[in-house]
Amino acid sequence: MSIGNFGQIGLPSYQIGDKLREMKRKKKICRSKEKKCKVAGKKKNYSLEISRAVKKMVQNYKKGDRFTHIEPEPIPSRVKVIDIIYRAIDLIYPGYHAQETLDENSISYYFGQKFIELFDLLSEQIAFAYRHECMRYGRPCIDCEEFGREVALKFLNEIPHLQEVLAKDVKAAYEGDPASKHYDEVIFCYPGLFAITVYRIAHFLHVNGVPLIPRIMTEYAHSRTGIDIHPGAKIGESFFIDHGTGVVIGETTEIGDRVRIYQGVTLGALSLSKEECESLRNKKRHPTIEDDVIIYANATILGGNTVIGKGSIIGGNVWLTESVPPNTEVYLKKPELLMKNRT
Repeated sequence: MSIGNFGQIGLPSYQIGDKLREMKRKKKICRSKEKKCKVAGKKKNYSLEISRAVKKMVQNYKKGDRFTHIEPEPIPSRVKVIDIIYRAIDLIYPGYHAQETLDENSISYYFGQKFIELFDLLSEQIAFAYRHECMRYGRPCIDCEEFGREVALKFLNEIPHLQEVLAKDVKAAYEGDPASKHYDEVIFCYPGLFAITVYRIAHFLHVNGVPLIPRIMTEYAHSRTGIDIHPGAKIGESFFIDHGTGVVIGETTEIGDRVRIYQGVTLGALSLSKEECESLRNKKRHPTIEDDVIIYANATILGGNTVIGKGSIIGGNVWLTESVPPNTEVYLKKPELLMKNRT
């Protein structure tokens, strides 16, 4: 369209230049798109490229420094182990996480169905884990399936006891946190209780010789809550983790009854060299916390010889590598605060 055409349709002269510039801009865009289309028109043989990538991958996995499990024998499924966690929690806290409404008439059928489903799934995954362990260390694997069934049945029989212990943990959380309005709120909402529940499930399996699965369980809880509890730790009754983010409880930690800890607390091991790490692999490396101890936020307690005596209180941000007698309060000296007027 020419300048004369714009004049004929009644455009003012000051708008004609703007229109012409807009038309030129659009022509440039069209030409740019044409170039892109021409480039896109050069087709690659993607099937061939994918085939080459697959061949490279197959050659790569055979190298000795790679971690793979290309074996005929299955290993535990992380997805199924997480499913086991939720199935167990459903039975430990009946009705809280069920998809259907439960009553006195349906509870027997409900438990029967859920027990059978959990038994089948858990016994299978334990057998996979145990067989994998046997193959890894060159041991004869004769009764892996039977071992899986035995431990799975033991776990089902352990559920009433887990309910009893975890009920005390629920009460400890409610009584220790004035922000909680009811036990239901603790069960539904508190990440500390979720982490402790998963720990107690995993600890039972750990104590009964199940490899790998307990660690998958507690590390899943760690990823969900930020609370890292090793399944090998020994934890007493009425345990409460308030808030919880950043809590670390190491493998050989021992915790008594009615202990309360806050976010950021580390119950860990002293830093070790590679040689020392190997020699202490199955020895006590983490602290012992006796009954009725309170440990406030971001405190760090390290070492297998460190014992925090009964009834003691450890203040926030304290760093301890030595034992504390019973009924002792340990706090940092109050720092000096500097304040000045901004004006």
